[in-house]
Amino acid sequence: MVRVLMFGWEFPPYNSGGLGTACEGLTRGLSHSNVDVVFVLPKKVDLDVDYIKVIFGDCESNHYVVNSLLEAYSTLNSYEGRLFFNDEKGRKIYGRNLLEEVERYAEIAREIAKKENFDIIHAHDWLTAKAAMAAKAVSGKHFILHIHATEFDRSFEGGINKEIYKIEKKGMEAADLVLAVSNYTRKKIIKHYGIPSEKVRVVHNAIDFENYALEKMHELKKNNKIVLFLGRLTLQKGPDYFVRAAKRVLEHYPDVVFVVAGSGDMESQIIRLAAELGISHKFIFAGFLRGEDKRAAYQMADLYVMPSVSEPFGLTPLESLMHGTPVLISKQSGVSEVLSNCLKADFWDVDDIANKIVAVLRYNALKRSLQENGIKEVSRMSWDEPARRCVDIYDELLRGEK
Repeated sequence: MVRVLMFGWEFPPYNSGGLGTACEGLTRGLSHSNVDVVFVLPKKVDLDVDYIKVIFGDCESNHYVVNSLLEAYSTLNSYEGRLFFNDEKGRKIYGRNLLEEVERYAEIAREIAKKENFDIIHAHDWLTAKAAMAAKAVSGKHFILHIHATEFDRSFEGGINKEIYKIEKKGMEAADLVLAVSNYTRKKIIKHYGIPSEKVRVVHNAIDFENYALEKMHELKKNNKIVLFLGRLTLQKGPDYFVRAAKRVLEHYPDVVFVVAGSGDMESQIIRLAAELGISHKFIFAGFLRGEDKRAAYQMADLYVMPSVSEPFGLTPLESLMHGTPVLISKQSGVSEVLSNCLKADFWDVDDIANKIVAVLRYNALKRSLQENGIKEVSRMSWDEPARRCVDIYDELLRGEK
């Protein structure tokens, strides 16, 4: 049995985005392939999982506990907003900034790697790259860096954080192999980080299909169609394009309500934009949703729109289809490589997005076709497949040791 020491920064239900969902799906799939995973998180949360061993940052009486501000999609500014320097005993428990916290996680990882028994190291994204490098330094084990998003996705060309970029690049160079969640991401890694093409492998994300029965529709559904945006309200996700497309839609189809589910640094800007365009009365800003509220949002919608400017993969369209809601996705997304039964548009083409939204709302045959074929397509997907791909990669690296 292969034993993997895996470094992450979030895990459901304590997650703020798709990376945690991906980690959950992948580790569950690996357990089906008889892989023993030790999953390391930087801070203590109350998880109830029985298919992996979960440990947390610092060792205390043979149990791992750490106080940390490290969380998914952290930026230097958002970290500083959560900063707290001392616990009730006056001990320093947090780094003074996000980069210091990443270094601190690496020191903890080094100690964990000395105590744990494992065959290979698997880390997710830049926040854990230094932790994995530290674990490799003390263990000599092979290291895989799994890239779910690059700094070029988060900040776009010209606006990247140079310190984060350096950590990403150093991590990719130090890794024995780099895994990308799509060919779209693989090309960015090769182009922007100078990583040899033969070192970068693609492992697409997936979804574990569950057949959800439609629940009672919301009162809004009685007189309106509903179009949903669900995701972080950041430049990367394109919520401003969603609002501008909504303006065009309402010119041709007034009986529609646009639901924005999510939070982020563009939230106030998006609310202002809807008001400036004179369509705020047609918007519901639902905030960050999880669990039953998130499922209800998918089920309520007539169409889910993901207008991402740069999306390494994008799990939400698969979730939407699983709930029977058709999707319109950005061509600038990794999920467009694996999903056929959907509508696609360039994120910047507001007219095309609006036309396709109106088509789904007007033509029941189109909506029904996208629903029926989409749900069939996602029903054939499973995290077992990317897990098997990872197992093959583990075996390839371990065979090279012999």
